[in-house]
Amino acid sequence: MRKRFETQLTLGLTPISEIKLPTKSRDELAPTLSALQYIFANPELNEKVFAIVEKKIATGSKNKKGRQGMTLWEILVLAVCRLTLDCDFDRIEDMANNHRLIRAMMQVSTNEFTGDDPKFGLQTIKDNLMLLDEETIMEINELVVAQAHHLVLKKKDGLRIKSDTFVLESNVHFPTDYNLLWDSARKCLDIMRICRDSFDFTGWRKLQSWKSELKNLSRSVGKACSMNSKNKDQQIKKVTGQYIRMARGLVKKINESVFEHVDLIQNTFDLQVLIENHLVYYMGMLTKHIDLLERRLMKGETIPSHEKIHSIFETHTEWISKGKMNKKVELGHNVLISTDQYGFILRAKVIERQHDSSLVIDMADELLAKYGDQIKSMSFDKGFYSKENKELLELEIPTVIMPKKGKLNAEEKACESAKPFKKLRHAHSAVESNINELEHHGLNRCPDKGLERFKTYMSLGVLSYNLLKLGRVIWQKEAEQSQQQAA
Repeated sequence: MRKRFETQLTLGLTPISEIKLPTKSRDELAPTLSALQYIFANPELNEKVFAIVEKKIATGSKNKKGRQGMTLWEILVLAVCRLTLDCDFDRIEDMANNHRLIRAMMQVSTNEFTGDDPKFGLQTIKDNLMLLDEETIMEINELVVAQAHHLVLKKKDGLRIKSDTFVLESNVHFPTDYNLLWDSARKCLDIMRICRDSFDFTGWRKLQSWKSELKNLSRSVGKACSMNSKNKDQQIKKVTGQYIRMARGLVKKINESVFEHVDLIQNTFDLQVLIENHLVYYMGMLTKHIDLLERRLMKGETIPSHEKIHSIFETHTEWISKGKMNKKVELGHNVLISTDQYGFILRAKVIERQHDSSLVIDMADELLAKYGDQIKSMSFDKGFYSKENKELLELEIPTVIMPKKGKLNAEEKACESAKPFKKLRHAHSAVESNINELEHHGLNRCPDKGLERFKTYMSLGVLSYNLLKLGRVIWQKEAEQSQQQAA
């Protein structure tokens, strides 16, 4: 059973609309809470937001009885605070249970008269926050942006949109075939330890010895690859051969052990799930990386990129090289964002294995469907350029800033030298500032597992960013009203 929020106030609890927030604070939390307060106090916006969240979380629950669980409002507040402050679940648990302003905004507070002091468990917070998905969050984001435009956008100004990509990294270490082989072997041995300790698998008395020796050989291969000596190739082949032989020995021993205990596996459901859902996968990864390591270091082959895996835990991870001086390689996914002249993010999407130039038309179609004639200009950097892209956009958008790659002819040079073009091209750099702010509020590395959670994390970061911007706009409007009244 889910409630939108607690309608019955307890003694000593301040209504959300009356909570006093520190408007002089330079911290990001206060303006974000101010935006949430604004949404809650606005009846029309409140109804729309709760309808979206309710459709995702509460729909399909036929039984209206039972434990209430966290309210929809509590889930939304904690999810936004997590990305605003770029913190992990442990810190969110602490803040949900001890931070006065957050608890007041969630309508949860310690009652000194009754001794009632509701607390949220770590797993409870994780399970509830994971109920939100990318689609739900981006729908709420559209409402936030629409409300922000209602406050700041003048009809004559229109929207001046800037688009660019940045890399949101996965939570993985730098991949090499020998350390990915070690990861696979380690996980196989961890599963066999569970089988030994919980299900009485025999034959694994020296399990820790297997682990230590494989780890040492992995380090030896790494050292051999980085050394500078005349017999480097011979040393690499020698230690790699030892590493591969031991890894193959582990594969053989695990297969023999599983075969010996096949009756136990078939008669024990939990053990069967462990073997089929986990051990089979990691054994496949182990076998794959034995083959890749042998082909690359023993036979001198070049491994095609489509055969490589950059993480056995986050297999969706891409190898991205944008030619940056400080980050030659990034592991994750590109995120395409479109911002307006006020810094609000109108659209954001995780990109999977596509080049920038192939993204333009789909992005423009979505923005034109939402904003239409409001769009006065759209700017990109050179990575998005293609002749077809520019010609198609110019049919619908008054001004398109898309610098051409390579040498310009006389007409193109005159066009890009014009003052309006140069002015909007220089203004395009503001999107880099927006990206930098996003990265400092959680969207530098995603700690959540799986591609779907990766996309949800990205969308939560965008929503938190826009709420922070909206909160600052609200403060500015309130300050202007106070000055007018004082005058």
